[in-house]
Amino acid sequence: MTSLSRITLAVLVAAGAAASTAALAQPAGSQAPLTRAQVQADLVDWLQAGYDPLDWIHYPANAQRAGAIVAQRRAERAAGGQAQMQPQQ
Repeated sequence: MTSLSRITLAVLVAAGAAASTAALAQPAGSQAPLTRAQVQADLVDWLQAGYDPLDWIHYPANAQRAGAIVAQRRAERAAGGQAQMQPQQ
């Protein structure tokens, strides 16, 4: 393999890695980055759901349990908001 083809291959690999990293860094379905207030509100939701960032002994289970609770509460809020918007017959 010539040095030119090695350089070309290295550039292509680096470009692919950079593109995939940038794509994974964006939240799914979001067009804009989160604001500081949104991140702080998200942290409050997690703390209210029982997540303790200092509890490193129970870390995976603690975070997964709190994440499930936060997701359930958000789904209930979204469903509740839609139910209020629909006219009752």
